[in-house]
Amino acid sequence: MEQYLQQHLKDWALEDRPREKLLAKGISSLTDAELVAILIGSGNLDESAVELSRRILLFVKYNLHELGKLNVDNLKSFKGIGDAKAVAIIAAMELGRRRDQSTALELNTISNSKDVASYLRPLIGDLLHEEFWALFLSRNNKVLYTKCFGQGGITGTVIDVRVVLKMAIEKNAVSLIFAHNHPSGNLEPSEADRKITKQIKDAGAIMDIPLLDHLIITQSGYFSFADEGFL
Repeated sequence: MEQYLQQHLKDWALEDRPREKLLAKGISSLTDAELVAILIGSGNLDESAVELSRRILLFVKYNLHELGKLNVDNLKSFKGIGDAKAVAIIAAMELGRRRDQSTALELNTISNSKDVASYLRPLIGDLLHEEFWALFLSRNNKVLYTKCFGQGGITGTVIDVRVVLKMAIEKNAVSLIFAHNHPSGNLEPSEADRKITKQIKDAGAIMDIPLLDHLIITQSGYFSFADEGFL
């Protein structure tokens, strides 16, 4: 079968030969399905690698964030996907996430809520559990230190405000920004979100370390307590 495919490769449409299309037209000319097809290399007896990739993407509604959430067993449910192909897809998605994370961490100064969201979304935007992060800032809003202070199930987690402020003092921070993700994608702050924001704000005021903002971050957006007038 492999020999047959190789023999007739030159007769295939260019869209069914994504590697050749990349070489001829450049990486930007490839669709998401064609990029996935390069990762898996081949399809099955009933469909080409591109057709199989389209079916996988259709399953996640062509959302690459959702594709990144699939595990080996999810991917192996598709005919033609075994351990090696599933691992290749997962590894590629993880590399993309780490690339975004590396870019985000180059940011040194926070100017607005958009900067915070851009900084943290690669870290927490597509997690399936909640994580609470704090950014410790200098007088000119440079990021001195970033730390996750809690993580838990999809229903939420708990943080200790005293631990956050203790670290702020240790890092010589003059202000704080807090953020956490909502795996559900809902940007509406819960009563617990409002309560912890008030606790941090009040405790920070006592220590003369103001809370500048608290963000709720999802894959596609964010909510800023400061921008919405809640701080």
